[in-house]
Amino acid sequence: MDMTEPRWRTATRSSNNGGECVEVADNLPGRVLVRDSKDRAGGTLSFSPAAWRAFLTDAKGR
Repeated sequence: MDMTEPRWRTATRSSNNGGECVEVADNLPGRVLVRDSKDRAGGTLSFSPAAWRAFLTDAKGR
């Protein structure tokens, strides 16, 4: 059983838009969790670390 709790963090640029951003927990083995900082109870997306890295690489290239 994995007893690790997600450690949520917001993007460093989230203060540019009043803190309305996504939060990411990337401390869990084999998954990266993403949620809306304005609605933390509204659901969580789960990605593999490889998929999350690919997303970040693509987003930084735009």
